[in-house]
Amino acid sequence: MITPDVTRFSISDALHWARLQLPNTIDRHLETEILLAWVLNRPRTSLIAWPDKRLTHGEKTRFEKLIDRRLQGEPTAYLIGRKEFWSVELKVTRDTLIPRPETETLVQRALELIPPNACWHIADLGTGSGAIAAAVSSERPHCRILATDRSNRALSVARENTRILGLPAVEFYTGDWYQALPPETQLNIILSNPPYVATGDPHLHRDGLPWEPPEALISGPSGLDAIQELVCRGKVFLKPGGWLLLEHGFDQGERVRKLLLTEGYHRVSTHRDLAGVDRISEGRAPLQ
Repeated sequence: MITPDVTRFSISDALHWARLQLPNTIDRHLETEILLAWVLNRPRTSLIAWPDKRLTHGEKTRFEKLIDRRLQGEPTAYLIGRKEFWSVELKVTRDTLIPRPETETLVQRALELIPPNACWHIADLGTGSGAIAAAVSSERPHCRILATDRSNRALSVARENTRILGLPAVEFYTGDWYQALPPETQLNIILSNPPYVATGDPHLHRDGLPWEPPEALISGPSGLDAIQELVCRGKVFLKPGGWLLLEHGFDQGERVRKLLLTEGYHRVSTHRDLAGVDRISEGRAPLQ
């Protein structure tokens, strides 16, 4: 890594230097601004308003260290400990998956199904940072949301996020998938972004995935172990006519639809994300 000139290191100098360090595969303008704004504890707009402001020695050192860690592949969200998702900002740690834009497709579809003033019972299974639960609760505050995860560390992060965001309708339960739910739970809709990457998939070594918790990514030889469990047991916990919505890999839509149909779900379909690839599949429990 090239050491910056210490005699003059303004905001504009810092951003220019950092962008020269990062590879073209990274959104260098956005990420350097996010990191520098975090170091300075200022909004990103201030970097444009005061480009000639000089960094202190401590600020310069901290910024250099963050750029070095980013060069090693560590995701920006973990470097600053937060990530924007939907309309909320979330705390994230190495114990939680980083919320991704494609998961907003799941939230959008859920909100299309949930009436604005509904008092539905909803589950977010494998909640991680609480991203899905927080996003849905922020838009449908009258709904009761049961958020589950097998990781107590992840649930601690999710609890903190909903507390900071002021979302008291989200409740948390520890355990694997449906085992975490209270007995005799009946739900209007089940949401999940489960692990769906196959063991040994080469993507696990790219794009920051080596830094994320493997249990939140990997799900057996086909990547469908968790999805199969969610589909097979979902009708037990759904009210008649209730919905199951699942995020999955770009090449798994057909297989997930077949699972849903085999298990007797109705109105089975798949929705594409903003990149135009299959991302969310859904099915409805029988009305009787």
